[in-house]
Amino acid sequence: MQDVPTLYGPVTRSQYEKAAQIRLLVCDVDGVLSNGFIYMGNQGEELKTFCTRDGAGMRALLNAGIEIAIITGRNSRIVSDRMRGLGVRHLVQGADQKLPHFEALLTKLGLEASQAAYMGDDTIDLPVMQACGLGIAVADAHPLVLARADLVTRLGGGVGAVREVCDLILQAQGLGDYQPEASV
Repeated sequence: MQDVPTLYGPVTRSQYEKAAQIRLLVCDVDGVLSNGFIYMGNQGEELKTFCTRDGAGMRALLNAGIEIAIITGRNSRIVSDRMRGLGVRHLVQGADQKLPHFEALLTKLGLEASQAAYMGDDTIDLPVMQACGLGIAVADAHPLVLARADLVTRLGGGVGAVREVCDLILQAQGLGDYQPEASV
C-alpha cells in the first residue's frame, strides 16, 4: 500500500480512507485543544490557551457539514465560551466515562462509529479511540495512547494538532482548497 501525501506529510492509504468516511470529529480538550497546562490564579480563576489555527480548522469542518463534538473530563466556562464562539453544538463536560457520551452522540446524530474520529491524549480517551472509526493521538500523548492510535499527529496538543486532522479530513473528502492525492 502506497502512502498518501498530505499537507503535513504522508499518511497510510488506510488512514486516508478512514478520514474520507468521517462525518463527526470528537475531541478532548486538555492536551488536545489546549497544551494541557491549566493556569490557576490566587482567586481560583482558571486560564487555558487555545490555538487559533485549530479553531480555523474546526470552522472549516463545520462549514463543510462535518459535525464536531467535545467530550472532556473537566468542567470549564472557558471551554463553553470557546466552543460557542466556534459554533460547536455538541459539548459534554465533566465526563468521567467518555464512551457512553460518545455512543449517545452517535445515536443522536444517526451515525455509525466508523463515521467518527476521536482525538485524545491520555488513557481516559482510549475506550472512545478504540470504538470509533479513526482513533487519533496527538504527538505528545501518553505512550499507551500513542501505541494504540490509528493515527498520530505530527503536531502536539494545543499547537495545531486539531487543524492537522481537520485538514486531513477535508483533503480526504475532496473539500476545500485541497487537491486530494494530487501527486499519487
